[in-house]
Amino acid sequence: MTENHEHTLEANLESTDRPSKIAKTEEDISDEEEEQKPAVHDSSMSQNPRIQRYLVAIEYIGTRFSGSQKQPNFRTVVGVLEDAFHKFIGQPVSISLSSRTDAGVHALSNVCHVDIERISKRKPGEVLSPHEPAVVRKAVNHFLQNEGDISVIDVRCVPSDFHARHKAQERTYFYRLLSGPEPLSAFEKDRAWHVPEELNLSAMQEACRVLVGHHDFSSFRAAGCQAKSPIRTLDELTVTEVIPSPYFPSVMDRKQNEVSDDLHGCRCKSETDSHLNSVPSIGKATSKEVLEFGRRRSHCCLVITARARSFLYHQVRLLVGVLKAVGTGSLTISDVERILEAKDVIAASPMAPACGLYLGEVSYDLP
Repeated sequence: MTENHEHTLEANLESTDRPSKIAKTEEDISDEEEEQKPAVHDSSMSQNPRIQRYLVAIEYIGTRFSGSQKQPNFRTVVGVLEDAFHKFIGQPVSISLSSRTDAGVHALSNVCHVDIERISKRKPGEVLSPHEPAVVRKAVNHFLQNEGDISVIDVRCVPSDFHARHKAQERTYFYRLLSGPEPLSAFEKDRAWHVPEELNLSAMQEACRVLVGHHDFSSFRAAGCQAKSPIRTLDELTVTEVIPSPYFPSVMDRKQNEVSDDLHGCRCKSETDSHLNSVPSIGKATSKEVLEFGRRRSHCCLVITARARSFLYHQVRLLVGVLKAVGTGSLTISDVERILEAKDVIAASPMAPACGLYLGEVSYDLP
């Protein structure tokens, strides 16, 4: 057995005096803002084959984080990740995120890169071959387990000049709206925007057709945006009604499942197959929901999807604010066109809160 396999996790934790050779991080960009730049080739990294760059996908609940970017005396996504990696390899690292999120914003999959030099514990100064990605994932999650709201979901080795932000091809954001007069469930607290009014789904979808595409999005660009241009191409902007989460089968669902099992045997069903028809109408409850004691009245759950190569600062939340206003009837489609043409954020509706926003995916053309 080689020395690579003989080293235990504890051996990797002990500090060494060797400084970490990390490329400088990029300037701060908050929330959805992503400025596209040409890939920067780090010559110092390419000349040092002892350092391995890893691309790391993470998920987190943003409620207890003061944003993603590292800040002194505040709990942040990068700060927690860097601490976990430090405990794993025994020396400090620098994390570079693909997309930076504000306090309260969640991530189903955000991506970062990190450079690691693996030093032998038994022979100080000897550099070992890099850890396998699966080892990195397992070890870092071990040191994140007490955090309770962040974990590594995937790891891959990439070339030393592969930059998590600059190489991103596309980003997808989701925004969850829960509509209905019933107070928000404790299970949904800080996970969605509760709108007590009934929402007009078809009107919101029509407004999406006005906003999607290549535009000057100055009206959807918050103050402090560092992007050089407000021109962006919004490849997708949709509103979809989905099953409220967490979802548990009703009596009718369970009976239908029993019938299906009898006819076809036990099988997995898609959400559309088994549950979609049982979702209550917006702001309304079935007679059983009204009469049965102890049952919570359901909300209508709408998910707004925004997909583009890059976004302006707070662009998604400003778009959601306008779509919500269209859904409640506060704005018309003509108003949406006027807001877009105004090219001034003052014309837009109030920005949606951070709690409903999720970074869903960052796409790459991986080697």
